[in-house]
Amino acid sequence: MASPSITTSTTHTSVRSPLDALCFDIEGPPALTRVVADHLRRLGARAGDGGAGSAGSVGSAGSAGDAGSAGEIALGGGGFQPVTARTAWGGLGSGIEDEATAQAATGVMAVHGRRHGSPRGLGVDYLATATGVLTVQGLLAALIGQARGSAARRAASGPADRTPVAHVTTAADRTGLLAVSQYLAAAGADEPESAEPAPGGPPFTSADGILFELETLDPGAWATFWRTLEAPADAIRAGWRPFQFRYATACAPFPAVLHDVTRLHTWEGIRRAAGSSGAEVCRVRTLAERAEETDAADPWILEALGPGRGAARTLAPTGPTAPAPDRPLAGLTVLEAGRRIQAPLAAHLLGLLGARVIRIEPPGGDPLRGMPPACGGISARWLALNRGKEAVEIDIKASDGRRRLRELAAEADVFLHNWAPGKAAELRLDAEHLADVNPSLVYAYTGGWVGRLADAPMGTDFMVQARTAVGEAVHPADEPPAPSLMTLLDVLGGLHGTEAVLAGLLLRERTGQGVRVESSLLGAADTLLAPVLDRAAGGSGARRPAGFRRPLPTADGWIAPSDAAAAAAAAYDVRGMCTEDALDQLRSHGLTATGVTTDLTDLPHDPRLSGPIGRDAHGAPAVPDPWSFA
Repeated sequence: MASPSITTSTTHTSVRSPLDALCFDIEGPPALTRVVADHLRRLGARAGDGGAGSAGSVGSAGSAGDAGSAGEIALGGGGFQPVTARTAWGGLGSGIEDEATAQAATGVMAVHGRRHGSPRGLGVDYLATATGVLTVQGLLAALIGQARGSAARRAASGPADRTPVAHVTTAADRTGLLAVSQYLAAAGADEPESAEPAPGGPPFTSADGILFELETLDPGAWATFWRTLEAPADAIRAGWRPFQFRYATACAPFPAVLHDVTRLHTWEGIRRAAGSSGAEVCRVRTLAERAEETDAADPWILEALGPGRGAARTLAPTGPTAPAPDRPLAGLTVLEAGRRIQAPLAAHLLGLLGARVIRIEPPGGDPLRGMPPACGGISARWLALNRGKEAVEIDIKASDGRRRLRELAAEADVFLHNWAPGKAAELRLDAEHLADVNPSLVYAYTGGWVGRLADAPMGTDFMVQARTAVGEAVHPADEPPAPSLMTLLDVLGGLHGTEAVLAGLLLRERTGQGVRVESSLLGAADTLLAPVLDRAAGGSGARRPAGFRRPLPTADGWIAPSDAAAAAAAAYDVRGMCTEDALDQLRSHGLTATGVTTDLTDLPHDPRLSGPIGRDAHGAPAVPDPWSFA
C-alpha cells in the first residue's frame, strides 16, 4: 500500500480540500471548460487572473452550440509543480467540432436514437460535460503522481528535484467512445444480441396525462404490477425480457398494449398498483420543478476520517510500482465491490491510471460475466468495464467472508462499492469500520441519491433521469419528455466516482488521513443539467427548440450539422444525395457537418477518431484511454 505521505509545503492537517492553496487559469470555449472550472473551484482551487480567458470568465457559462478552439487549463501552487491540460472536441481536420458532431461521429446519436428507430442527438451537452470531468480526473491524477513520486525519491534517498511539469490531453470524441463502450463491445461480440434492438420503451402515460417511469429488477413484481392493472397475460410475459434488457440495448420493444393499459388508470391507481406489487414508479419531472428545488450541492462528498485510529502506513512506492507520467496510480490497490455500471466503471478508470484493481465477487463469480453476447466465452459488456481486474470470490453475508474482506481492505488504498443504501453499515463494512483496520483508506461509495432527496425512488439510471428532469432536457421541445435509454447517468456517475476517489487520494497525500468519499447519479444529473437549470431559473426556454440536433437523412445514411450550422443546413434537401455528396454540398457553403455513425462496428475503422479502437485478450473491442499524459 502506498503512503499517504506529507508531500508539499502546505501538507498539514489544516488542508481542508484537495486543491487548497492551488490556483487555476482557463482559456477556451465555455462548453468545454465549464465543468473544469466549476469542479476545480469546488475542490478548493482559486481562479487566477491570467487575462480575459481566465477561469473566472467562463465558470458559469456554457452553450449547446459553442464550438471553437480547444480549452487550455493551468493548475499549480501549494508546493506543486504546475500541471497543464488541453481539452478539445476531436482531432484537427476530423470534422468533429462541437457537441453535435462529436455525438454523431462516436455513435452516441445512434444509441440514444434506438428507442425512436433513427439517430437522435441528446439535447444536453453530455460529451462536453463528461469530458470536463475526465479533464479534472487527469489533473488530479497528475498531482497525485507528482506527490507520490516525490515520496518515492525521498524514501530512496534520491535527488530532491521535482518531477517534470505534467500535461494532460482529453477529447470529446474519446469520451464518446467511452460512453458507448458497452454497446460497441456487444456489437463486436462473437454472437448476436439476445434481445434484438428495436424501437420502443417507457415512459408510460396515465389516464390523467402523467408521464412516468417504471422500475423493478424482479420479474415477479413486474408481473404483479401489470396483473393489478389487468394487462393481458401474454403481453406481461412478452414485455419482461425487453424491459429487463433495456439497460443493455438502449431500447425496450415491449407490446404496445402495455402503454394502452396504463392510459386506462389514473396516476393514483398506478401508484397503488406499484406499492402493492413491489415495483416503483416515478413521475417524469419538469426542468422548472427541478430548478425550484435544486440546492447547488457539490456532486460528491469528501470527508477526512480523522486521526486517532492508528498510525498510517509509510511505505513509499518504489521500483516498477512507482508512479510514471502515464500511470500515476501505479503501486496503489483498489478493492472494488461493485455491480453493473457505476462502481465498475469508476474502478476501471482507476485501473487505466495504473492502480491494481481487485474485484470482490459473490461465490460463483459475478453473474453478469455470462450476460450475452460473449467474446471468448465472457460477456462483452462485462469486459468493457472489468477487463484487467483481478477477482476474489467472497460471501460478504458470512462472518468469514467479511473478515477476509477486512483483511484485504487493510492492505488497500481504496475500497469502492455501490451496495444498496444501508447495506455496508448493516454488514459492519462502512467507512468507520474499515478505518479501524486501515486508517489511511479512501472509502468510496457510488450510489443513486446519497440521501439528498427525501422522496427519492429507486436509485437507478432511468429513475434518476425521470426524477431530476434529465428526461425532459435530453429531448427538444417537439418531443415528449422521456429518459434516454442510453445509460447516461450510470456512465457519468461512474466518472464522478473516479473523480471523487482521485480527490480523496490527493487529500490523503496532503493530510496523511484516510478519506470517505461519496458520489451519486443525482450529482451526475446536477452536473449535466447545471446550464439548463440556470436557463429554467432565469425564465428563458430551458428545453431546446423543435428539431434540435436531429440529423438530416440522406440516400444512404444521415448527416449531422454542427449546432451553429444547423439552421442553415436545414434549408438544403439532401434526401436524394449520398452522404458524401451531401456533406460536400454543405461544406461548399461554409457549413460544418459530419456523417452519423449508425453501425457501431464501423467505429474501429473511422478515420475521424483521435484514438485507436483495439481488441482485448478475449477479442472484445477496447476503446482508447480517455486521457493522454506527457
